[in-house]
Amino acid sequence: MVAIGYARVSTGDQDLSLQLDALSAAGCKRVFRDHASGTLTDRPGLAQTVSYAREGDTVIVWKLDRLGRSMKHLLETVAELQDKGVGFRSLTENIDTTTPGGRLVFHLFGALAQFERDLIKERTRAGLVAAAARGRRGGRQSVITPEKLEKAKHHIAAGLTVREAAARIKVGKTALYNILNQHSKIDGSN
Repeated sequence: MVAIGYARVSTGDQDLSLQLDALSAAGCKRVFRDHASGTLTDRPGLAQTVSYAREGDTVIVWKLDRLGRSMKHLLETVAELQDKGVGFRSLTENIDTTTPGGRLVFHLFGALAQFERDLIKERTRAGLVAAAARGRRGGRQSVITPEKLEKAKHHIAAGLTVREAAARIKVGKTALYNILNQHSKIDGSN
């Protein structure tokens, strides 16, 4: 059974010393490191940590936010470790999944994270329904205002191509093609 440390700082000018000292004091024989933002998916040190860990080992971090980009990512990473028979410990939060109490706390985190995701979905759905009831629809605002559309139609009627008309009114040709197609369907001229 080996204690394996994982340390991460977000930028190159930050120092790992505090984490490394804490991991060493916790008995870590091997420490993997990353100098990367927590939002990045490519963290070679974390990948090495998970790959190196064997059944019976424990991965130790100084603080929970050093391991996961989000609660979901944190839970997935710990679940991946548990599937390998590897424990997890966070020194600052005093969570240890090798103990029954630590497993309980971690399962509560998972349940709370799922509850939060469900609430967000529910609020989003309710907001979309309410907006639709008021006649609003979601999505991005069109970059082509009615005035720009009229100018574009005038340019096209004067012999310019859609691409040239789009350049004159400073919009993308695809956006202009799309709105022209929508208006021709509405007008019944298509």
